[in-house]
Amino acid sequence: MALHVKSKKRAYLAAMICGSLLMMPGCGIPGLRCAQRGAEMPGSYNWNNGSEYFNASGVDESVDAANESHSTATVDLKAADQDVVATHLNDEDGDDAALAPVVGDDGVDATDAKDESRFASFIKAASFAQPSQVDNLNQDIANPSVEEPGELIEVSPEDAEPATLTDDSVDLDFGLTSMEFGITPLENSAQLSQAAFFDDPYLLGLITQALVGNQELKILAEEIQIARNETYARSGEYRPFVTLGAGAGLEKPGRHTRAGAVEDQLEVAPGKAFPDPLPDFLVASNVSWELDIWKRLRNAQSAAAMRYLGTQEGRTYIVTRLVAEVAESYYELLALDNRMLTLDKTIEIQQQSLKIANAKKEAGRGTELAVQRFQAEVRKNQSEKSIIGQEIVEVENRINFLVGRFPQPVERISVEYVDLNLNALSAGVPSQLLQNRADIRQAERNIAAAGLDVQVARARFYPSLTLSGGLGWSAFSTGYLFRTPESLIYSLAGELVGPLINKRAIKADYSSANAAQLQSIYEYQKTVLTAHIEVVNHITKIENYRRSIEIKKEQLESLEASVDSASKLFQNARAEYVEVLLAQRELMEAKMLLIDIKREQLSAIVNAYQSLGGGGF
Repeated sequence: MALHVKSKKRAYLAAMICGSLLMMPGCGIPGLRCAQRGAEMPGSYNWNNGSEYFNASGVDESVDAANESHSTATVDLKAADQDVVATHLNDEDGDDAALAPVVGDDGVDATDAKDESRFASFIKAASFAQPSQVDNLNQDIANPSVEEPGELIEVSPEDAEPATLTDDSVDLDFGLTSMEFGITPLENSAQLSQAAFFDDPYLLGLITQALVGNQELKILAEEIQIARNETYARSGEYRPFVTLGAGAGLEKPGRHTRAGAVEDQLEVAPGKAFPDPLPDFLVASNVSWELDIWKRLRNAQSAAAMRYLGTQEGRTYIVTRLVAEVAESYYELLALDNRMLTLDKTIEIQQQSLKIANAKKEAGRGTELAVQRFQAEVRKNQSEKSIIGQEIVEVENRINFLVGRFPQPVERISVEYVDLNLNALSAGVPSQLLQNRADIRQAERNIAAAGLDVQVARARFYPSLTLSGGLGWSAFSTGYLFRTPESLIYSLAGELVGPLINKRAIKADYSSANAAQLQSIYEYQKTVLTAHIEVVNHITKIENYRRSIEIKKEQLESLEASVDSASKLFQNARAEYVEVLLAQRELMEAKMLLIDIKREQLSAIVNAYQSLGGGGF
């Protein structure tokens, strides 16, 4: 009875010691810094004037109607961008992820139910990803035949706190967010495929070749593969490690040592001494398993999975940029062709004036000065043709580089460049950028990964529990090796280790993870701000350059009439050659400027399509 009481006291004492070891490390965890509120996102794009390239009519009305009919499923647009908050653990057991309040410069807590961001919800839900859910991604990584690993990773509402996922919140997928605005795909040009937006078969052929042969895309594909392998490797860290091995050896202890003296006094069997030297044969299996109590290993694997999905979004963004660069270079090539054509027409007109000047000189009605001035103007424009020819070669080779082929001529259409039109653009509402822009989606995944990294760093403050064991057979002769239980060996051990003194390195890693998390949040804010600025710049550029082209065409009509009049007057000796030269020069410069303005407008259309998120499929 006394022994039983003593054993219970010892058990209680051991439990108290273990509990102390579990709780003490969590007392010195430093607090985390919070993210500053970002700029407020507008509710819609407002344009004072319409454009043949930008269809803004009905967008605001459709959004208002959609918001009225889908009020329970929409997101407050003003809060969608500004309330990105840090994710960290402030609870006692380190098992839940709390949302850090957004604190402004005035120190006022700005987080409430109304302003809770969908991105904060996204990070929150991602933090509650279960190993079985991430395992689906691991199976896909191990089996490349599956095309969309992101669709296999889901977070059910039960895995997140009810305070985070409310009826007013967005529908969340693990790493994928969705927002319902009741807007048809045609109300945003990003929904148009490359083949639907560009109707030039030569340009579409170049884009197709670029998607296959571009070296940068190939490099990014390998980076995605590296991230895939990293995620697959992380998936095994929280599972048991099992090894199986066999060994053989000889041992000869000295006779005047403890092992040798003991061996000399023992017999392996009655009347039979141990062999000298002593062989040793072993067949055994070892198991080592770190119990992921604080989800450190699983969160590390989830962070790797998020970065893997982020690299895919990064490649999609590069695809959109590649499509835009190919299209922009192609239209620049068409512009150079038209500049060359303009020079040819100008030279032809000037050569006619040169013939008239020669005829007037021979008839005694003109001077050599007029002849030389016209001749110099012809030579100047012929020289300019060589410069433009070099520019054409360089632009062709820029396209060849993007396509991934060696220098060769680029096939293209012959068209009246100034009258070239592309599909109409529609920007939809600003919040659609959060869905359509691949760089914004990548920034979201980086935020989620950084939040998980903070949890991984926090888990290092707590003890780690490792179980190890082994089972096998060992004997000095192969004949006795598998005799059971005589040759059977086994072991079982548990190890609980936690930091106690001098945790500076762990605290530094924790603070660094927090800083990296804030970096990702600010990087996201910068990405969203850049996206909106790009859209506004490109769309306003389209409209302003359209107006400039219309006015420039009217100027050209007047200049063409002036050249015709000056030529007739000069032929009838009623105007000086200088007036003809100036009129021809002004006409050519106006045509060149009109081509440049048209090139800038087409470039703005292409870049607006890309900045809206189009061209990635």
